[in-house]
Amino acid sequence: MSDKQPLVLSIIDFLNQSIQDGTVKQDDQESLEVAIQCIGEAFGVDPSDEAQRDKLSVKPATLQSIFDVFIKTREKMGSTGPASTPTSTSTAAQPNAPSADDKAAAEKLKAQGNAKMSTKEYDAAIEFYGQAIAKDATNPVYYSNRAAAYSSKNDHINAVKDAEDALIVDPSFVRAYHRLGHAHYCLNDFKAAADAFKRGLEVDPSNANLKSGLQSAEARITPDDDELPSLESTAPTTSGRGSGAGAGLGGMADMLRGMGMGGNPGAGGAGGAGGMPDLSSILSNPAMMQMAQQMMQNGGLENLMSNPAVANMMNSMQSSGGMPSMDELLSDPTMRNLDGIIVLTQSVVLANLVQAVRSGKLGRVDVFML
Repeated sequence: MSDKQPLVLSIIDFLNQSIQDGTVKQDDQESLEVAIQCIGEAFGVDPSDEAQRDKLSVKPATLQSIFDVFIKTREKMGSTGPASTPTSTSTAAQPNAPSADDKAAAEKLKAQGNAKMSTKEYDAAIEFYGQAIAKDATNPVYYSNRAAAYSSKNDHINAVKDAEDALIVDPSFVRAYHRLGHAHYCLNDFKAAADAFKRGLEVDPSNANLKSGLQSAEARITPDDDELPSLESTAPTTSGRGSGAGAGLGGMADMLRGMGMGGNPGAGGAGGAGGMPDLSSILSNPAMMQMAQQMMQNGGLENLMSNPAVANMMNSMQSSGGMPSMDELLSDPTMRNLDGIIVLTQSVVLANLVQAVRSGKLGRVDVFML
């Protein structure tokens, strides 16, 4: 799980930024804040812990910038064909064949860029390499050199883009594979780094730098070092293990969009007992009511009640007369994973409905008419 924590922190930062910049509507922010807390606790990530943040952060990269690079690269590769074939070139990268004068001018600009690199004036070097590309977009060296300049100033996102562009221009240009692998490595994407080094070794099997890079990248890859699955794909559904923990909730994405955990624990008056949502929050949330309906209709309620963690929670309610706190629920190991969060969400609905019936706020007939 520790290998996934950098990605989880990036997801949390993205969600927090979406709240701060107004991407998420005011009415939805409270629910998203609770979801952020659940995700952080499930994976052991505390965004307020500066020591942990320093260890896990991928800055200056962000989740959005990494995703943008992927989209642009996919679009570019889709329009030009596979980059692994020697004849593959980018029409966008070379709209016109450069003249002899343009090539000569580009070489001079490259030399100026190299001079700036030697004095560690990376921004100036990037500018000169960009001018060289404008003169002659058919030379992969210019993209590769600019990738090196970006990496030197820790802008590895743009380094990836330029290294990929160099390989689109010339898939046999070995140095670009090393630039690409290095940039991915610095972004902690060790699988992508290893892949880049392997691709380079297919072109030049004896290249010592590529072999060394591949060895370093593979040493950082662990057996479970795969990407964090999409929230939708990890949530169980009624077609999977039966209508148990996943019944009534199509995926974690549904929980993020409309989970009825209406109150942020500790946000005065927003939630119910123990920091849990109150009945009005549940009944006013269409997604949660839909989940309750499906639980009643497809047998999910019986399966949910057979879950030991849920049964313990309901027994605790009967003996204490109140809801357990969020901390108490998440301290249960069965609740500290994605499936557990789904069970937790359903349990909250069930518990609130039971409390409503017991307090007279909702009749038993009302429950069965959901």
